[in-house]
Amino acid sequence: MLKKLLPKILVILLVAGYSQSTEAQLFKKKKKAESSKPAAKTKKGDPEPYDKVITKDAITDSGLFDVHIVDDSHFYEIPDSLFNREMLMVSRISKTASGIGFGGGKINTQVLRWEKKPKKVLLRVVSYDVVAADSLPVHEAVVNSNFEPVLYSFDIKAFKKDSLNPATVIQVDELFTKDVQALGMPDRLKKRYKATRLDADRSYLESLKSYPLNIEARHVKTYNAGSPPSNQSLGSISIEINNSMILLPAEPMKRRYFDKRVGWFARGQVDYGLDAQESKTITFLDRWRLEVKDEDMEKFKNGELVEPKKPIVYYVDRATPKQWVPYIKQGIEDWQVAFEAAGFKNAIIAKDPPTPEEDPDWSPEDVRYSVVRYLASPIPNANGPHVSDPRSGEILESDINWYHNVMTLLRNWFFVQTAAINPEARGVEFKDEVMGRLIRFVSSHEVGHTLGLPHNMGSSVAYPVDSLRSESFTKKYGTAPSIMDYARFNYVAQPEDGDVALMPNIGIYDKYAIEWGYRPIPGTSAEDEKSILDSWILEHAGDPLYRFGHQQVGDVVDPSSQTEDLGDNAILASEYGIANLKRIVPNLIEWTKEDGKNYDDLETLYGQVLSQFNRYMGHVSNNIGGVYENHKTYDQEGPVYTYVPREHMENCVAFLHEQLFETPEWLINPDLFAKIEYSGSVERVRALQVRALNNLMSLGKMARLVEYEAIHGNEAYSLLDLMTDLRRGIWSELRYGRTIDTYRRNLQKAYVDRLEYIMNAEDQRKLPDFGGYRKSTAVTISQSDLRSIARAELTTLRSAALTAANRTSDRMSKFHLQDIAKRIEKILDPS
Repeated sequence: MLKKLLPKILVILLVAGYSQSTEAQLFKKKKKAESSKPAAKTKKGDPEPYDKVITKDAITDSGLFDVHIVDDSHFYEIPDSLFNREMLMVSRISKTASGIGFGGGKINTQVLRWEKKPKKVLLRVVSYDVVAADSLPVHEAVVNSNFEPVLYSFDIKAFKKDSLNPATVIQVDELFTKDVQALGMPDRLKKRYKATRLDADRSYLESLKSYPLNIEARHVKTYNAGSPPSNQSLGSISIEINNSMILLPAEPMKRRYFDKRVGWFARGQVDYGLDAQESKTITFLDRWRLEVKDEDMEKFKNGELVEPKKPIVYYVDRATPKQWVPYIKQGIEDWQVAFEAAGFKNAIIAKDPPTPEEDPDWSPEDVRYSVVRYLASPIPNANGPHVSDPRSGEILESDINWYHNVMTLLRNWFFVQTAAINPEARGVEFKDEVMGRLIRFVSSHEVGHTLGLPHNMGSSVAYPVDSLRSESFTKKYGTAPSIMDYARFNYVAQPEDGDVALMPNIGIYDKYAIEWGYRPIPGTSAEDEKSILDSWILEHAGDPLYRFGHQQVGDVVDPSSQTEDLGDNAILASEYGIANLKRIVPNLIEWTKEDGKNYDDLETLYGQVLSQFNRYMGHVSNNIGGVYENHKTYDQEGPVYTYVPREHMENCVAFLHEQLFETPEWLINPDLFAKIEYSGSVERVRALQVRALNNLMSLGKMARLVEYEAIHGNEAYSLLDLMTDLRRGIWSELRYGRTIDTYRRNLQKAYVDRLEYIMNAEDQRKLPDFGGYRKSTAVTISQSDLRSIARAELTTLRSAALTAANRTSDRMSKFHLQDIAKRIEKILDPS
């Protein structure tokens, strides 16, 4: 058997051995062939080796991200540790075409998150408008309904394989050179100037800089435009935009919740995680992170002043003229007294920036530094914006923009409001110490904004008007309890009043507001603080020194919260102010005189007199149909809204007749006109009168008078009362048969024109209030009493005009009255 099987086994072994030998030879040949093949090429769009992208010729700026420039390409090297960290992008117009406005205006603020995918990096937009705690079941629904949109997608160009700090490289040029809406010209400007598309050939990235906590990009965008504000032959607009991308703190600051009884810049979120049966908006303050050092906590609790862990520091721009630097610094550090009320010493500090030799890397664009920026611009203004964390309200940085020509504004205000009693204000060029004191005042006001405080226009009404004539009172309390009011300079004081104070300082309200917003409450949550903060407010309830009155844009409903006013009675304050203007006008030529100079300053300062007089008229006329607003909660007695009393409204109308509608002859100065103009005085008086008249007869004011009567009956000053008082005053010549002069004829025509407007006006809807800034009254005019009363007034006037025309012997008065009758006839019967 074995003999028979042996040949077969040998055959199998020989075949197996041959097979193994063949496979080994084939494997060797395959390996040799593979090793001789060229390496596989990288697919288009795949990451390349780091040194192929960021070459040895790269110009690198290290910071939050390393920013590389290779030839004309710009790259971000994003550390992997910063993916999914939240960053704030603030976009501002840094330079504009003439006619658009001025640089520095914020156009967009967004929270961004960089997200890494296998071959892409996504830049997502994060919203904090709607939130819920991640521990709650509703959190998933909030996330699902608040999906983060992708602002831009980038190809990954390379990886930096560093074991300690791995990073990902992307090219960012197109983010800034393409028309990315969030980083470009706002839609409102595009619509206004009919900007159609971005011209890529005239758009470019100007600079890209990296700092430890932020990246600053400046890029120029040129849009084809059908209606550019300047250089119209080009058919385009170019603007420079600055985008600041700021790393937000890993741990958000503890919030402090807002209360409308204390003025504060704030932000809101809809929080679906609250135990409420409806979605609820929570609002919290914008404020700096001032914290007590751990080692000082016991001192603080015992009432000792302590230094904060990190003070608020402002640097004064190197470009600031040297003579003004000390005054700007004083304005900053004036707020020390307010922070002392909050328990801190040395909480706010003014510094000089290091010289280029001391620190060549120091830059005002570095988010670690807040700077008073001095701008060589003809704009007569200053403003104090800030950047804050939308998660907590923490103010991260602020730059106060100080425009050179703010000094012109200060000169004009100080002259027209105080020159009658203050020799230092007479003239067109002030001494440095006088201008310096004014600069300090504005510096302090603007710093207040950067601390979180809005305008408190209801502050100055706390002081009795006659107290502003007291040297002892004003030296102690200034012109208002808050420097955040527009209580500029003391126009109430008269020449015989002595050395009164002329401007506000950090006042009682300012100290109270800073304490309320900044004093730490150790060992409490933001929610637990609410009852304590409420108790602080209630301690001063009803005290006008601690009242906040919201700034109003558009219709002034609350006459106790007006801009540029002083004292608790607009009539009395304005009478004193007018008495001082009457002292200034005869002296204008003398006080602006300078050999070899033309009369431009004379013209400017006479215009300032007119503007100041117009302010007084507005302060008084806004009491008609006015409603006082004093915010309260359920645990406080009394109404929030109260109508201006009837008697005061009657007195206001009488004041306007006496001071304005009866021609203000003291403003008509032929000697002065002969030096500044060949025409214009008649039109100037007409414009003053018509502005006040139209304000009095605005739809909102008239509608509120109708409502006042409907609610309060005979105790109210009604719309009929107003129209009767206006007719008797403006048309008084008709009753007494007097000649009607040019100024009065213009006013009477304006009165008829206003009634015609009311007859044809469209309904007025209630407008969005923009957080309390804008007040408005809805009027369905076709179904209201306004048109009925206007028609009755026109009918009465037509009859009276015809009777008076037949009675008067003055030809111009007769022609005027006949024309009035015809105009009214056409209004009543347009056919």
